[in-house]
Amino acid sequence: MVLLSACSDNNASKSSDTDPTTAVTSSTAPRQTPQSASPDAAEKAAVLASYNAMWVEQMKAYRKADAAGTDLEKYATLDALGRFRIDLARMKKAGTAVTGELGHTPAVASLNLTAKTPTAQLTDCMDLSKSQTIDTRANNKVIPYPTAQPLRYIATATAEKWPNGWMITKFVPDGSHTC
Repeated sequence: MVLLSACSDNNASKSSDTDPTTAVTSSTAPRQTPQSASPDAAEKAAVLASYNAMWVEQMKAYRKADAAGTDLEKYATLDALGRFRIDLARMKKAGTAVTGELGHTPAVASLNLTAKTPTAQLTDCMDLSKSQTIDTRANNKVIPYPTAQPLRYIATATAEKWPNGWMITKFVPDGSHTC
């Protein structure tokens, strides 16, 4: 189960639906740091743009427990997409969906542009504090998070540069490492 599973029947908080296009809180613009002047800055910005676009589409899917009508395939490959689809199937079976905002603060941890297929490693601090899981079969009743569920935890991702842009190939949440 993806720890993000503010999506499973075990998770939630309180709030109302928000516009799915604003469902993800992150900084999409490159930060002004010394690395911004590096030759890799444009590629790092492109990796982050692809990752953030994936999360916008993911939250659209989590809001209805279904990836239909989203563009997840534009940003995530089979491994990453498979993780999300498993989570969505569990949500659908449990009659749950996500509302609120998923906050996250991704950063490119490393970039290898000299490999045959350029790769990037990302780290992200996932923040569930403004999101919740609801029971769609019980008038959207909020399902409380388990007491052991961290509201902020680390996730890592791998991206590859494909002909059409950066694709997220792997996503691994790690609830044992909080942030």
